[in-house]
Amino acid sequence: MKISQMSEGDRPREKMMQRGSGALGNAELVAVLLRTGSRSCSALEVAQQLLSRCGGSLIRLSRMTVTELSRTDGVGTYKALAIASALELGRRFVAEGSALDKNPVTASSDVFRLMLPRLKGLEREQLWVVLLNKAKYVISTQQLSNGGTDSTTIDPRDVVLYALQSKAAAIVLVHNHPSGNPQPSKADIAQTADIKKAASTMDICLLDHVIICDDCFYSFADDSVTYQ
Repeated sequence: MKISQMSEGDRPREKMMQRGSGALGNAELVAVLLRTGSRSCSALEVAQQLLSRCGGSLIRLSRMTVTELSRTDGVGTYKALAIASALELGRRFVAEGSALDKNPVTASSDVFRLMLPRLKGLEREQLWVVLLNKAKYVISTQQLSNGGTDSTTIDPRDVVLYALQSKAAAIVLVHNHPSGNPQPSKADIAQTADIKKAASTMDICLLDHVIICDDCFYSFADDSVTYQ
């Protein structure tokens, strides 16, 4: 059914105007972004087809590239860019809203809440550093590397340089495991030791290294076996 044939209260854009974005389902919100459908399908039907390709999961949708998005009939490059932009804005909004700038970072769970919006749903590992002042308040966060599906590396000197430039007294390393298993690899353990040693030479304290998955995390500081 064409959207023009739907009752006004059921059309995504009109429904959003009247009742707000919260009243729309995921397919309806995507249809608003698409604006138009294909020759044979309405924007809503195209949105439903697109979501069906990722099992209705927004996380899986966010992992799709512009090329992958545009493979759905009715979704060209410009529409795919609009969808990718909206998802990235959503990610940044959540990340900004979860910032702990009014509270010191005192536990690994604080780091998890701070960084999960940045790392959730990614298919490749990213390594970040959280820069803290003497009172353990967040100065900033900085992405250090964008690795493969099961590894990411960084020169310890680069980590120290970021900390010195930000006048940070302490740092926390954070990276994700797309596999869903937060346990550190031998490479993770070795890299943490190298960065901790390099930071200590400049009187910068590596407080923790937190490995994040979508629904759990691992903390080196909480595990005295790996964090010596």
